[in-house]
Amino acid sequence: MQHSTARFMGVSGALVLSLAVSGCSDSGSDSASSSGEASITFWGWAPGYEDAVEAFNKTHPDIKVSYQSVQPGAKGGYEKMLNAVQAGNAPCLAQVGYETLPSFAAQGALTDVTDHAAADEDDYQEAAWKSVTLADRVYAAPVDTGPMALFYNKKVFDSLGLKPPTTWDEYETAAEKIHESDPKRYVSAPYLDYDYAGLAWQTGASWFGTEGDAWQVTMDSEANKRVADYWQGLVGKGLISDAPMYDQAWYTGLGNGDIATVVGAVWQAGVIKGGAKSGSGQWAVAPLPQWSKGDKQVGNAGGSSTAVLKGCENTEAAWEFAHWLGTDRETFGGLVDKAALYPAAKSLLDLPQLTAADPYFGGQKIYGVFAEASGRVNASWTWGPLMTKTTADLNDGLGKAWAGNGTITAALGTAQNKTVSEMKKQGLQITE
Repeated sequence: MQHSTARFMGVSGALVLSLAVSGCSDSGSDSASSSGEASITFWGWAPGYEDAVEAFNKTHPDIKVSYQSVQPGAKGGYEKMLNAVQAGNAPCLAQVGYETLPSFAAQGALTDVTDHAAADEDDYQEAAWKSVTLADRVYAAPVDTGPMALFYNKKVFDSLGLKPPTTWDEYETAAEKIHESDPKRYVSAPYLDYDYAGLAWQTGASWFGTEGDAWQVTMDSEANKRVADYWQGLVGKGLISDAPMYDQAWYTGLGNGDIATVVGAVWQAGVIKGGAKSGSGQWAVAPLPQWSKGDKQVGNAGGSSTAVLKGCENTEAAWEFAHWLGTDRETFGGLVDKAALYPAAKSLLDLPQLTAADPYFGGQKIYGVFAEASGRVNASWTWGPLMTKTTADLNDGLGKAWAGNGTITAALGTAQNKTVSEMKKQGLQITE
C-alpha cells in the first residue's frame, strides 16, 4: 500500500466481546441468486481493483463480484462502511488498512471467516497474517504491505554533490545544503497520521501495546520524543516545505525539484509517478537513513486487507475472492503496475514486475530496495482500537506543529490523552 506489518497482540475483553458479536450473521446486501450464483459486493479504492474484479468474474462463473469505488478510507470510505454496517446493508467485502482493522473490530463491524481462511495461512508472510488475525480469529485476507525507503530527487542531489544519506544526521546536512542552494527548495514536506507513524515505527518507538486484557498507550514515550524532536529541529531551521502531502502544491514540488525527498512506503512510488509526471527520470530510491550508522531498521506505512464485514452471508465465496485477490499472479502483477502494491503473499515475491527497471526512477529496479527493507520491519508494532479518532486528533496537532505553532511532541501527548479518554468512555481497559 514488507514482509512485516502491524501485528495484533492481545486484545481487551471489550474487543473480544465485539468480535464475538460480529461473528453473527445479520441480513446483509449480498446473497445467492435463484440460479445458485453467489453475489458479492466489494468496496475499495486502490487503482486496479476494478480490473481485478472483472478478471475474477470471467474465471469464476459461480461467484459474481460487484465492485464499488469509494473514497480512500481516511477520506470518507471507512465512515461509509461503518454506516452501512450499522444500517444493515454493508457489502460483504471492503478494503481496510491493517491499522484500521482493530477499530472495525471494536465496533463489531467484522465477520469471522476462520473456518474458510485457516487452510490458507501459509500463503502469506507471517506478520501479514497476524495483521488480519484478532484473538486467534481471522477477519480479512492480506493484500499488500508497506515497507519504507527514501525516495529522493537524484537530479537535485547530484547537482549539489550529495549522496543518499545513510543516517538521519546526514539527512539533516543534506537538507541544509538543499535549502541553501535555493530558498524555494526543501528536503521534505510534512508527514501526518500513518506516514508519520512510519517514522516512529522505524526507531522502535511504539504507540500502543497490550498487557493481559489491558491496552497500553505510549505515544508520548521517550522514543517517540526522539523522533519528534528531530523533525521539529528541521522545522525550526526552515528546512520543511509547507506544501501538504498529496496536495497539488506537493506534486508540483516533487515535479520541479523544490521538494527533494519523500520518506515513504513502497506504494508511494505509484503516487509520485502519477502525480508528478514532470519529475520522470529524476527520482531514485535508497534505503532509509538510520539513527545510528550501520543499523538496518525499517518502518512501515500502510498496507491493506480485504475485510469481511458484518452481515456477509456468503462468507465462503467472500473468502474465495479475498484470497484470490491477494494471491493471483496475473492480477497482482497488474496491481504492482497500476498502484505499486507490494504483495503480502509469499508466492508473489518473484513477480517479474518486481524486478523490472522503472523509467520514472531512471531505470532503477526500485523494488529491490523494498525487498531488502521488508524483512527488516519490526513486526512488534501494534495499532490501537480507535485509530480513526487517534489520527484525527494527532493530525490536528501535527498540522500546527509543522507550521511552527506548537510542537510535534505536544501533538503526540494531546492525541494520547484524547485517545485514552475515549477508550475509557468505551469501556476499554487501560494500564499505565
